[in-house]
Amino acid sequence: MAANGRLTEEQLQQYKDQGYTLYREPLFGSEKMQKLTDIFEEQWAAVGRKLNSELDTPHFRDERLLEFLLADEVLDLVEPIIGPNIGLWSSHFICKEPLTGKQTPWHEDSAYWKGRLTRFDKIVTVWLAIDRSNKENGCMRVIPGTHRNGFSKYENVDEGQNIFSSEIRRSEIDESKAVYFELEPGQCSLHDSRIIHGAPPNTSPHRRCGYTMRYFSTEATVIPEANPGFKVWLARGRDLGDNTFVNA
Repeated sequence: MAANGRLTEEQLQQYKDQGYTLYREPLFGSEKMQKLTDIFEEQWAAVGRKLNSELDTPHFRDERLLEFLLADEVLDLVEPIIGPNIGLWSSHFICKEPLTGKQTPWHEDSAYWKGRLTRFDKIVTVWLAIDRSNKENGCMRVIPGTHRNGFSKYENVDEGQNIFSSEIRRSEIDESKAVYFELEPGQCSLHDSRIIHGAPPNTSPHRRCGYTMRYFSTEATVIPEANPGFKVWLARGRDLGDNTFVNA
């Protein structure tokens, strides 16, 4: 039974207990999804079809994406997880090219944002599949329940093979517990910013692209001096953390 018309009570409980859940219905209608896909293809072509590091916060330069980032279809998934007062934290096109896509090393999103917000317990990422995402083309994987662990210890890794230059120490991870997020285009996953996750390289002949949409409870404060030039939007509800929003 749906708790809010979209997520079920079971999905919400899974998110609370395990730090993630999967939403296997189309997030957007077919026309709206095609419009988003077209924007991605346009942006990807504009940067020479390079890897995902070129496509961070694409909504800063193309505000057409706000139609999707501030959409009720997304916020109705997010609200029962982090509450009614929602800020848009960031977005990111993540594209793994066929045969050449780099590995996404094991990490916690929150570790890369340390010092930029005052709290991390109510930040959720919606990972929307633009292409089919499966084990063969390097879909995301998580270690369930690790959203309660706090910050992990990291070590340096080869950037020639990895999207990031650091990774959680392998001794801290039991890969046998990994859950793989296999999604069809238009489906999405939701995960806590603190969960340990990553993705293997794309060794298949098929591209793997997703759009991450990240939201925080406005109980948190985005620290201005730690975020020069960074922009956040009030997506729903009201500000509780004395934040400076573009649209409020």
